[in-house]
Amino acid sequence: YHPAPLAVQSPPDTFVVEVRALYKLPVDYSITSGDEKGYFIIHPSNGVVRTSKNLKLEDFPVNFKVRATDSSNAAIFNEVEVKVEVLDENNFPPVFPSSLLEERLPEHSPATQIVQLKAQDSDTGRNGFLTYGILNGQGLKFSINETTGILYSTAPFDYEEEPTEYQVVVYAEDDGIPEKKRGYCTVVIKITD
Repeated sequence: YHPAPLAVQSPPDTFVVEVRALYKLPVDYSITSGDEKGYFIIHPSNGVVRTSKNLKLEDFPVNFKVRATDSSNAAIFNEVEVKVEVLDENNFPPVFPSSLLEERLPEHSPATQIVQLKAQDSDTGRNGFLTYGILNGQGLKFSINETTGILYSTAPFDYEEEPTEYQVVVYAEDDGIPEKKRGYCTVVIKITD
C-alpha cells in the first residue's frame, strides 16, 4: 500500500489508508513493525489506519507492516507493507531580490538577452522549485525562459516609431502543495536612441 502523501500539519486521527485482507473469516488487524515512533494506529476489525499524533517531516517516509490474523487461529496470518510519505507545507512564496529593475536596450538590437531574473524560495523540494513567466500583455515583444529566468526581447525596437519604455511584469511560481505561490518583479525596459 502506498497511500496519498500526508501534509506535515495533519492533525492526529487523520485517515491514512484502509488495509483489507480477502479472507472468508473475520480477521484482526495489527501493526507489527516499522512504526517505532508510534505515528499510526489501526482499527483491529476494519483495517483503517489513522495518525495517532502530530507528524515530524524528518521521520518520513515510514514503512510499516500490517498483519491480518485469523481471529480464531493466531497461526494463520499474512502481512503487507504500507509506505507513508509526508509533504512539507508550502510556507514561503518566491521572492525577487528587487521588485523593480530598470534595463536599457538600444534600438534596432536583434532579439537579445536583456536580464537574468533570479528569485529565491525558502521552501525545499518541489515547494521551492521555481518556474518563470510573464504576467502582462507586452509578452509579444518579450519572452522569458521558464527555467533560467532569462528575459529576452523577441524583435528589434524602433526608437522613433514605438514606445520608448516598456514595463514587463515577471513572476516566479513554485510547484507547491497544496497551492502554488508566486512572487513578482517589474522590469522597466527603456529603449535608447
